[in-house]
Amino acid sequence: MLRTALAALALGFTAMPVLAQAPANSTADPVAAVVNGTEIRRSAIEKARQSVPQLAQMPLDKIYTMMLDKLIQEQLFVQAGRKDNLQNDPEVKERLKELEGRVIAQIYINRVVRKAVTEQALAKRYEKFKAEAPTGEEVRASHILLDSESKAKDVLAELKKGGDFAAIAKAKSIDPGAQSGGDLGYFRQEEMVPEFAEAAFKMKPGQITETPIKTQFGWHVIKVVDRRAAKPPSFDDMKEELSIELSQDAVAALVETLSAKAKIARFDLNGNPIAEPKPEPKPNSGKK
Repeated sequence: MLRTALAALALGFTAMPVLAQAPANSTADPVAAVVNGTEIRRSAIEKARQSVPQLAQMPLDKIYTMMLDKLIQEQLFVQAGRKDNLQNDPEVKERLKELEGRVIAQIYINRVVRKAVTEQALAKRYEKFKAEAPTGEEVRASHILLDSESKAKDVLAELKKGGDFAAIAKAKSIDPGAQSGGDLGYFRQEEMVPEFAEAAFKMKPGQITETPIKTQFGWHVIKVVDRRAAKPPSFDDMKEELSIELSQDAVAALVETLSAKAKIARFDLNGNPIAEPKPEPKPNSGKK
């Protein structure tokens, strides 16, 4: 993992310019190194770490020296390039122009999204989600999954003799959740394969299927533990998903607004103009 992260970090360094850092509060952002008079501060190391997902998961103290060495090397390259007057090279200027455009676009989008994704907007979207969430019932059930009908019938016979469902599930079920006693938690009918759901939602709490239930996964012995009215996920559980939805909506609306105001000409691979699609007509309100 570290080797992969280092490779990604090296590629990242080659893709982004390293600039001399402005003076900062030495207590909050201490100097990590000085290269020919140019300071590299702690914040530069943290930004580089956050730019590579594999490194962002690792404690800074474990990779600090390695990352500092990389930043020092990069600063040496920058200084050598400036000595060769590369800052005035046409290729460098073109790359910087491209980079400037991407940075401006990204920061603009980020600011639009930040204005759209507020606590008030999240709460409003959550209320909309709750209003539209399907109502109905949820069942909590456990199951024991076997690879043959005969094994499932043997388990049923064992349960009828007073066997403990959870213990048998741990010992004999081939389901990945066997070690939790086969507990599936609460689920809606549409969340399970039809054969399983049909059987589970016909049963009462405490009931065990009288015969094994066959699905694409094998043979199930099902025990219903509880039934309740379906509840939507909490606001906290939904917050990240709602933030993504609001962000996507904000970007989509932004694209639509900017496109409507812009004059855009498209050309095909042969340089021929492509006709712009006509906007959809607005519904007639009936007013004259």
